[in-house]
This record gives sequence, structure tokens and C-alpha cells, in this order.
Amino acid sequence: MNEAETAAVTARPVSEMSFEEALEELERIVQELERGQLDLERAIAAYERGTALRRHCEAKLREARLRVERLTFDAEGRPTGAEPFEPEG
Repeated sequence: MNEAETAAVTARPVSEMSFEEALEELERIVQELERGQLDLERAIAAYERGTALRRHCEAKLREARLRVERLTFDAEGRPTGAEPFEPEG
């Protein structure tokens, strides 16, 4: 990805990203930081963006876990349906 494409991707609000999109960008940021080739300002900005992406991914995983936990089962442990899921917040 060239610099213009990278800037366009990072300009996208984290809240609009799917789990997979956020995780992909987070992995890219981690790789950039590990290479140590960013100047201080860009490294700080990348770290801040990475933190927001990590929190977003954690929230998406928490929502998915709640959805799975809300599945209902009968006495023998067979799935009988699911309760409506209302995300927190």
C-alpha cells in the first residue's frame, strides 16, 4: 500500500470498520511500528490509531460473545433458539 492509500485507510473512522477491517489495519500498524522506520510524530499517531483499533476489535468480540451466550438450550443441551441481542452502549 502506498502512502496515499495508507492515509485514506487511516482517515476512515474506526467506528465504521468491521472487525476484520480493523484487525487488518491494526496488524499493518504493528508491523510498521516494529520496523521502527517511522518518525516520532507518525509513530505516536500510529500508536494512538492502533489503540483505537484494538478497543474497537475488543468491543466487536465482546458483542459476538454476548450473542453466542444468549443462545438458548433445552434440558438436554440442544439449541432451541436465541434471545434478541441488544448491544451494550
